[in-house]
Amino acid sequence: MPIRWLVYAVAIIVSRAPAMPPLRSLLTLSALCLLSLALSACQSMPSAATGTFVKRELSLDGATYRYQVFVPASRFRKDKAPVVLFLHGSGERGSDGEKQTQAGLGPYLRTHADDFPAIAVFPQSPDGRSWDGDVAQMALAALEAASTEFGGDPQRTYATGLSRGGYGTWELALLQPQRFAALVPICGGITPPGTRPDLDDLEVASVVSHDDPFADAARQLRHIPAWIFHGGKDDVVPPAQSRRMYAALKAEGADVQYTEFPDASHNAWDATYQSDAMWRWLFAQRKP
Repeated sequence: MPIRWLVYAVAIIVSRAPAMPPLRSLLTLSALCLLSLALSACQSMPSAATGTFVKRELSLDGATYRYQVFVPASRFRKDKAPVVLFLHGSGERGSDGEKQTQAGLGPYLRTHADDFPAIAVFPQSPDGRSWDGDVAQMALAALEAASTEFGGDPQRTYATGLSRGGYGTWELALLQPQRFAALVPICGGITPPGTRPDLDDLEVASVVSHDDPFADAARQLRHIPAWIFHGGKDDVVPPAQSRRMYAALKAEGADVQYTEFPDASHNAWDATYQSDAMWRWLFAQRKP
């Protein structure tokens, strides 16, 4: 209902209210509350003309987590839309529900809100945590909730992430190997990078203790198309991590590509998300 008609309705209710002050005041207050609720609902609805971010919360095992969802313009939602799960890096951890949209995919979407055709889900890992255990389950729950609410296509659901989120991309794919149609891990890896003590927890927990974690991960994920990205001068997570995973997937006969930006340091994500070729490839992937 257009807002002008709501305002008109409130005016009618108030003007026709009985003259008795208590009753008139009660009706006026009720009408204003109705208008306030309607305005709030309208403000939270995604714009039809352009994509927008909406805020959501979920509860899991007694904890509440904030996440955001990019909802594409309505013309992309006539049928079920593709869904992209984005996993942020270490610097965006927290509980504000905001930081996870401020690096990587979020800034790209803010400049491509009119023409990005997919739903994008942005969970947020708590401080000091990685994308494993209950945090991984939270991310998958946010993905499921957003896909249900906004009409996501289960045959075209993708995972991508940067740095710690690149590790998380492999982790979540191993947890639900039938969930994703394609993966785009950026400057991630499988085992701790060995560059700084504060990154010793950076690992894919489900395979890191195995004799050959790269080969084991590749064996389990060989059915999922993947395009891996890394910076050639990355001194946070060395590109050897992605090179080894690429080689392991190739050895398994997987549909995998690897792009290394020779002059890029740890930030390989801006170039990745600016790549039209990557997006064309990603949205062409569909689960059999």
